[in-house]
Parts: sequence; C-alpha cells; structure tokens
Amino acid sequence: MLKNTIAIVGRPNVGKSTLFNRLVGQRKAIMDNESGVTRDRHYGHGEWTGKYFTVIDTGGYVHNSDDIFEGEINKQVKLAIDEADVVLFMVDADSGMHGLDEEFANTLRRYIGKKPIYLVANKADTHARAHASGEFYALGLGDAEIFPISSQNGAGTGDLLDAVVAHFDDPWEEEPESGLPKIAVVGRPNVGKSSLVNLLLGEERTIVTDIAGTTRDSISTRYTAFGNDFLLVDTAGLRRKAKVSEDIEFYSNMRSLRALEECDVCIVMLDATRSIEAQDVNIIALADKNRKGIVILVNKWDLIENKETNTAKEFEAKIMEKIAPIAYPPVLFVSVLNKQRVHKAIETAIEVVANKRRKIPTSQLNDVMLKVIEKYPPPIQKGKLVRIKYATQLPTHNPVFAFFCNLPQYVGASYTRYLENRMRENFDFSGVPIGIVFRKK
Repeated sequence: MLKNTIAIVGRPNVGKSTLFNRLVGQRKAIMDNESGVTRDRHYGHGEWTGKYFTVIDTGGYVHNSDDIFEGEINKQVKLAIDEADVVLFMVDADSGMHGLDEEFANTLRRYIGKKPIYLVANKADTHARAHASGEFYALGLGDAEIFPISSQNGAGTGDLLDAVVAHFDDPWEEEPESGLPKIAVVGRPNVGKSSLVNLLLGEERTIVTDIAGTTRDSISTRYTAFGNDFLLVDTAGLRRKAKVSEDIEFYSNMRSLRALEECDVCIVMLDATRSIEAQDVNIIALADKNRKGIVILVNKWDLIENKETNTAKEFEAKIMEKIAPIAYPPVLFVSVLNKQRVHKAIETAIEVVANKRRKIPTSQLNDVMLKVIEKYPPPIQKGKLVRIKYATQLPTHNPVFAFFCNLPQYVGASYTRYLENRMRENFDFSGVPIGIVFRKK
C-alpha cells in the first residue's frame, strides 16, 4: 500500500504530465501539445522538505466527447482519486474556466471533507494570470485553496508542495521500489501485454482495447507472486522505426525501449495467430544484446484450431529456428483471455530472475567443468595446444565465467559455444544469457 500519495487530475491539456515530471524530478511521462496523450495511471516518486511521496499522473477527464477511450480514461482518473491522500485539481489560468472544469468539479465534490483537494491554476506565468485565477473559486469545491503555478518553469510549486506535504505525518520511503527486480512485458502492438498485466494484478491497471497502440507509456506496478516482490512493467507496443509515424508514437517506442534496457527480465509476447514475425525476432535480439533474461510467451493459443500433439513443439521449433543462435529462452503457450497458464508465465519469469542472480561456487564449477574440458579439450589451433587450468564466476550483474588458460587467444567461438552448452546442462541458467571469457594464466 503506497503512502503519501498525490493524484494530479483535471481536463486534457492543462499540463498535468509537466507537473508530474517536475514533482518526480525526471521526464517519466510523455508530454505533447495534443490532448489525451496520457491514458493510464502513471506513478513516480518525489521528495520535499524531507518527506517522500508518490505522485499519480492521470489522463484528461472528458465527458460526451468523440474520444473512444473516454470511459476508460475517466475510470482510471477515479481510481487515482480513490487511491490518493491529496488531490491536485489542475486548471488552465491562461484559457480560464472551461465547461469540462465544471463537469469535473461535480465529480470531485463527493470527496470534499474526505481528502484534501487543491486547485492548481497552471500556466500562471504572469501577475495578470495569477490574479485572474481567482475565478476558479466559482467551481464550488468548499474551501479548496487555489495555487497559481507554472509547471513549465516551476514557479509556485514550492508553496504548493509546502501545503501538500503538511498532510503527510509519515516521512515514508525514499524509493519504495528500489532494488526490486523488474519484469517488463514487451512485444509488438496488440499482442495482449496490458491484458496480461491487468489479469495478474487483478485490476484494470491499464486500458485495454482491440486498437493497436492503446498503451502509450511504460506503466510500472509493484507486484507480489510466489513469495517474491518485483515490479511488473507494461509497455507500449514496439513498432519498426519505419512504421512510427507521429511524435507520441516515437516517444512511446522510446519509453518501451528504455523499459527493456532497465529491466531484469523481458516477457516477450507473441501472437499465436501470426506466428513469429521479423519484429518479434528484433525484440528478442535486442533483449539478448542488452543481456536481459528472456521468457517467450505465445498468447492467443486458444485461437489455434485443430491442435495436434506436436503443434506446440513445432511452433517452438520454428521460434528457435528464427531467433538462432539465441537458444536459452523458455517458450510458454498461454491464453490471457481464457486465463490459461498465465501464472506459470510469471512463475517462470521469477525463476529466470533467480537464474540471472545465481552464483556458482568456484569449487563446484571446477569439479564439473574441468571434467568436461578433460573429456573434450580445446582443439589445436595453428599448432598451439590450449590448456585450461581452472574457472571462476566473475562478480557481474549477469552470469559471466572466466576460464584461465595458457593461450586464451587460440580458443575459438565453437569451443566457447561448447562450454556454454555444457554449463547450461549442468547448471540452471534457463532464460539467461551467460558470458564466457578466457584469460591468461
């Protein structure tokens, strides 16, 4: 349960994400002049005068619009308000009172007396705008105080935060999620990433529709399963660069790539009805390049008709053929819609986290691998005989093993692959890339 939580709410395009980024001290939320960029609840952490807090950015609240996401966005906004300890109702001091402000004020009135509500008049960059922001008292939100600010340059945000943190008795934690392993759900658009995350969390954490590109930002949520705490990250669908046609989509792609780079394990989701496509291979190759743990999840398996005994094996063989020489990710076949084997997927991802952190004692490593090397020593290269003396695991974030020998420059790639395969046979590194280096003894 998060404490000291601030929800930023209001109609579209008043600067909520700009204020969110300022309060958390980094550009975590996508910002754009187009309204409706933010759709899901977005969480970040900040600090003011020694008190730590959580900030929730929300989509713009609208009513009777043509936006097909309207109902889902409004639902996310209400969930954020229910979750918050303090609500910041953001309005635009430049454009003045808007009908949507009045609509939203009706929604907020039911919370008067239950939790503190502050009116934040953004874009009050001049004295005239700051003075004119008094018109928002007409929204009738009890004794809600108005704070004229500029989320763009930070003017007025200090006074606002002074008022907000006065409601927080507990200083809370600086980074409540620090050190937790991150499991990111990645893949092409519309393969079921958000549906998987919502099913695991047991709540509508992100908006789900049949429209590709519904998720625009990377949404991180703390989750506990099988006795383990970790962060589950839903990401926007990764498209090829040539198909990214607008700024928002570009930033969505960049946030998804950053989530992949920052996570410990990638759950790469494929669509069973479309087999494995070039972009799926690119995503898996990118995860491997970044030395991430990988679990391949084939979703919509329920839509494959006339399944024969070998269908899954044949599908898996096709995947492994396409992603070769990457051969370590486990492949699972699931149906998020029918709730089939989804918890097995997260259990496997947790196992991969453990495999990624596994440390093999030097004595055990040498007992096993020196026998392997004795059975099949490195082939002679240019008349040179390579003798491997011993091996040890290096203190790295990913499993990397150093083999000490007399002539490391004469060990070929094929023998390196042989040692990696024997390592995997003897120690559980399923789903994890392992590195093997040779050093002079």
